[in-house]
Amino acid sequence: MSRDSAAPPGPVTPPAPVAFGRWAVPLLSEQLRLPRGGARLRALAALTDVLQRPLRATEALNAGFLQQLKDLLEDEDPLVRAKVCQILHMLAAHASGRCRRCSPCGPRDIRNSRHRGFLLICCHLETRPHSGGASLLTLLPKLMKRLSEEEEEEVLLLSLLTCCFQADPQAALRSDAVSLLAPKLSNGALSVRKAAAAAMMALSVPMAGKLQVCEVLPAVAALLQEDDEEAQLNATGVIMFVAVTTTGKLQCLHLDVLPVLLKLVCERNREEQVRRRRKPLVVYALRGLTMLAETPEGRRLLQEQLPLLRRRSEEEEDEDLQQVLQTAVQVVMFTP
Repeated sequence: MSRDSAAPPGPVTPPAPVAFGRWAVPLLSEQLRLPRGGARLRALAALTDVLQRPLRATEALNAGFLQQLKDLLEDEDPLVRAKVCQILHMLAAHASGRCRRCSPCGPRDIRNSRHRGFLLICCHLETRPHSGGASLLTLLPKLMKRLSEEEEEEVLLLSLLTCCFQADPQAALRSDAVSLLAPKLSNGALSVRKAAAAAMMALSVPMAGKLQVCEVLPAVAALLQEDDEEAQLNATGVIMFVAVTTTGKLQCLHLDVLPVLLKLVCERNREEQVRRRRKPLVVYALRGLTMLAETPEGRRLLQEQLPLLRRRSEEEEDEDLQQVLQTAVQVVMFTP
């Protein structure tokens, strides 16, 4: 999935003059309390600059800025509300900000920035399960309901949901996530479809998810035909996970994905940067092929391509890829 951390559009507000050192944060705190909207906007613009430094971000949080920002989300000036969401987004990028419990909620004009802030928080759920972001998992049903209502923010919401699914896929499965997301795999823009595939990959980790995602494999397999590496990566990741099950193996063979995976593995590029970028895609494809080689039909098809796989293994310089290639060759050669 792409990372979008751009600030919300709007007119540029010159920052308010602030003192240096330890006086900067207290002065801005006072300026945010001023009744004039222009003064608050200038203070918020200055705060944006100050928060670029992690130590200042921690100082601002300790000084009670978080409560001030939450109060300003109710400001009558939409520019003030939008700027506040941009700052909350910035705070979520700092460790001290992610540990604070807050649930900012604003009107429609700042929803996009709020989702971006939530997204940064959710990206750390697995490593910081006791952080404030963990409370977002309780919002899963509401977020999935909103996904069917917000066409303009589908990709951002899908990215947010993917982070939540990675933290607790079982909770998502209990909320019927696979059925709710299934239409996104085949309808709409490519950006929406590949974001939906990323969400499906997160849901495919537990066994219950693998079995449910098998039902949407045709739409996932269709993404392999797109000339887009991210779409191919997400689709291949789903196939890699569901092919662990017998149902998944048989359905993948029926959908004729084996030749496509083999093509992805054998495509070579001389540019080092391109090889590094494609490495996860090749690993997913190889693991998918290894799973399919465990079936009689898959093994028969791959044994015909055994010289190609061996040559690919011998030419590979990356140790990780070479190991995965050798495992695939061994499984293909295995005779039960």
